[in-house]
This record gives sequence, structure tokens and C-alpha cells, in this order.
Amino acid sequence: MRSWIRWTGYGLALAAVVVSVILATRFGRDPGLVESPLIGKPAPEFELPPLEGDGDPVALSDLRGSIVVVNFFASWCLECELEHEDLLASAEAFGPTGVRFVQIGYQDRPQDASAWLDRFGRSEHTIYLHDPGSRTAIAYGVFGIPETFFIDPAGKVVGKIIGEADAFVIGATIDAIRRGETPGQSVTGNTQQRPDS
Repeated sequence: MRSWIRWTGYGLALAAVVVSVILATRFGRDPGLVESPLIGKPAPEFELPPLEGDGDPVALSDLRGSIVVVNFFASWCLECELEHEDLLASAEAFGPTGVRFVQIGYQDRPQDASAWLDRFGRSEHTIYLHDPGSRTAIAYGVFGIPETFFIDPAGKVVGKIIGEADAFVIGATIDAIRRGETPGQSVTGNTQQRPDS
């Protein structure tokens, strides 16, 4: 009888652990962290004006044939500030090898984003663009920033980082793409949805 009670207790404890794991992994998740449906699909095309100056618009198709790292940022985003130095370092390290870096201002006035870059720095290996009406951000399913997308030379989205990206993660993702892998999505930190969040 005691053995039966003990085994029943073990079974109930195991069932409680299983239910806890299911609840922890299925409920209470941020809906913005759902796996991007873009992974493995052609990157949404864009043609955007430069963030600064009167230069010609830049189209994603102009960058075809290269690995493209597309980062959405804003002057009001604390996490963008925290990752910016790593983005600059990554652009300096990988830009000369043919990787193209693009930073797109998200729900920000161009003059504010430009002043932010004056303060935190620019890379000569990065293209800075403005997204009027947030049409590109919508096409990419941006829920909060920073978000960084990795596009392979064939124009397919193969990776995404939600939250602040560091140079190690960026470099490892680029190296994986060079090996022909699809790194998928990773969550590395918090994001902001709007200036007051």
C-alpha cells in the first residue's frame, strides 16, 4: 500500500512539473517574440530615401549578391543606444569583406535620428535610410526596436535578432550565413515599441 502511495505521489509530482513547463512555454509570452514568418522567404523589397541629404533612394535589390544586415533603430530607443557601438564595430569588421549594413530610422524624424548619429557615431560601411510612414517596418513585421534582419546573397531572410545585438552574435550570424546555414531568430534583449514605452 505504501509503495502505491509513493508511486502515486511521484506521478503527481511529475505531472505538476510537465504542466508547469507547458504553461511557462506557452502562456505569458510576448506576442512580439513570435517566430518571424519572413525566415526562409524573400526579403520584402524597399526603396528608401537617405536619412541625410538629398541623395538617390536606395533599393534592397541594389544590394543583391551580398549578405545584407538591416537594423531598425530610433533616437528614442535606449536599447538601440546600447547596441550601436557593436553595430559600428561589426560594420567596420565585415563591411570591407562585402557585407552590407543598412540602418533604417523607425518612427523617428530624420533630424532627430541624424542628431542621434552625430552623438553616437556612424560607419562609412553603413547606409542610413529614412522610412516615411513606416511602410518598410510594417512589411518586415517590426513590433519593437531594435530588430535586425539578415538577408542572404539570394535576397532571402535567413536570420533575425530581437533586442540589442552584440558584435559576437552579429558576427556568428554572418559566419553561419556564409556557411549556407539559416540562423533563424534569436531574442537577445528588450525592445521598445514607441518613444514612451
